[in-house]
Amino acid sequence: MITYLNNLDGSVLFFIQSHFQLPILNEIMVLFTTIGEKGLVWILISLSLLISKKTRFIGIVTLGALVLGAIVGEGILKHLIARPRPFVDFPSVQLLVSKATSTSFPSGHTTASFAAAFVLSRYLKPYAPLFWTLAIVIAFSRLYLFMHFPSDVLAGVALGLICGKVATLIYEQQFRDKGLTENSSGETN
Repeated sequence: MITYLNNLDGSVLFFIQSHFQLPILNEIMVLFTTIGEKGLVWILISLSLLISKKTRFIGIVTLGALVLGAIVGEGILKHLIARPRPFVDFPSVQLLVSKATSTSFPSGHTTASFAAAFVLSRYLKPYAPLFWTLAIVIAFSRLYLFMHFPSDVLAGVALGLICGKVATLIYEQQFRDKGLTENSSGETN
């Protein structure tokens, strides 16, 4: 089973390399991977939400989801699984970004992106397509740039969604216990 998964992962990566590599896409994918580094874009969005009292809770919940994802993904799973990155297994591939020094499973960029997108799209529904598109492009950039195997990215999606859900459940439980609820515009009353 592991061999089959590794073969499938490699096949998908080389399919992307051979069918999608274009100079303009190279620049776009590097840009999206850069803004997704350490959850930067999501942290900036969260911090901007902290400014207004109306959206402060969204920023706090999003930051909570990001921290949870970092603890579980970067702090625990990467060290337990210690999967080498694709460029280690396939050293002949020319990279467009510098080699990451951490291990591959799960994708931290993807975990952060899907954790944040889950929370943000829940409370800022009109912008949900933007958040999900950004998360998907950041996740795809990790494959395009040969930094992760597809199973690393899929694990990042799952972990991010779980962390986003846990963060929202914790927040909603806290406010439900205090008798506060949110109306359809995302405001607490």
